[in-house]
Amino acid sequence: METLLFDAKKEGSVEAVANILKNGGLAAIPTETVYGLAANAFDEKACENIFKAKGRPGDNPLIVHISDMSMLKDIAAEFPEGARLLAEKFWPGPLTMIMKKSEKIPDVTSANLPSVAVRFPAHPVARAIIEAAGIPLAAPSANLSGSPSPTSFEHCVHDLMGRVDAIIDGGASSVGVESTIISFVGEKTVLLRPGYITLEQLRETLGEVEISHAVLEKLEEGEKVLSPGMKYKHYAPKAQVTLIKASSEDYIKFVNEHAKEGIFALCFDEEAEKLSVSTVTYGSEFSDAEQAEHIFDALRIIDESGAEKVFAHSPKASGIGLAVYNRLIRAAGFDIIEL
Repeated sequence: METLLFDAKKEGSVEAVANILKNGGLAAIPTETVYGLAANAFDEKACENIFKAKGRPGDNPLIVHISDMSMLKDIAAEFPEGARLLAEKFWPGPLTMIMKKSEKIPDVTSANLPSVAVRFPAHPVARAIIEAAGIPLAAPSANLSGSPSPTSFEHCVHDLMGRVDAIIDGGASSVGVESTIISFVGEKTVLLRPGYITLEQLRETLGEVEISHAVLEKLEEGEKVLSPGMKYKHYAPKAQVTLIKASSEDYIKFVNEHAKEGIFALCFDEEAEKLSVSTVTYGSEFSDAEQAEHIFDALRIIDESGAEKVFAHSPKASGIGLAVYNRLIRAAGFDIIEL
C-alpha cells in the first residue's frame, strides 16, 4: 500500500486527510495524548482495517473521537449525568468516557460490547480533521499492536508506512500517554485506564470512583476487555523489562550490582550519571507530567539501542504517575522487583 505523507501546517493537508477518511481509508493523525490510527467510526470495513493494519486483537475496543458535542447523539444511546459533568470540565481533553452505544456503532468498533468509548480531543489538528470529514473517527494508537505508543510523526512512519493510506505530521504529542478512561456502564463508575486526568480529579467532580483491578493487575485468562490498554502485555519494547520499585539510592545500587553488557537502565534524569550501565531517561523524578510526556519515546529509544534487558525505575503510583506506572507494569509484563 502507498502511504501518503502530509504536513498539517501546509494548506490543503487537513482536507486531503479528511477526504481519505470519508472514503473508507486509514490515516494516522495527531492528538494531544498519542497519535491515533483513524477511520470512519460508522464504517465497519474501515474499522476492520484498523485491526488488520495494527495486528490488533479483535476483542480490544476502539475509541470514537468527536469534534463537537452534537455528534454524541449518533454515538451514545444515553449521556449519564456524571458523564455530562466530566464533559463540562475536561472536554475537549485527554478523557475517554464509556457509555451505552447507539445502533449506528458497528460491533467491530465496540469489540461486540454494548458500550462505546468516546473522546473529544483537544488537539486542533485532530479536531479540524474530524470537522472536515464530518464523521466521528474511531482511533486507537497509531502503532503496531503491543509496541510502545507513538508520540510523533516519525514513530507512525516507522510502524505504519505501507500499512495505511496517510500519515499527517502535527508535531509531538504534549501529554504523551493515552487518555484516561472512565466507564459509566453498570452500577458503579469505574476508572479503567489512568491518564493525564487523574483519579483524584475525577473524584473531585463525581465523588466515588472505583478503580478497576486491571489498572494494577493482569487480567484473568479469558476476562473480557472493557477498554483499550487493559491487555496483559502492552506498550512493550523488544527488550525484557523489569520494573524496580525502590528509593533512588536502592535502585542505583541494585542496577550497578547487576551491571553487564546488554543491560540498560530506564531511569529518572537525576540518576543517569550515577549508574554504571547505559541509560535512557524519561523525565525528572519530581515531575510526573514530564515522565508521562517522555515514557513512550524512551521505550522506543531502548528498542533502537539493542538493549537485551532493562531495569526500569518505577514512578509513584498516584496522580499522573499512576498512568506512567500502569504503562510500565504492562511493558514489563508484570515482572516487578520491590526493594
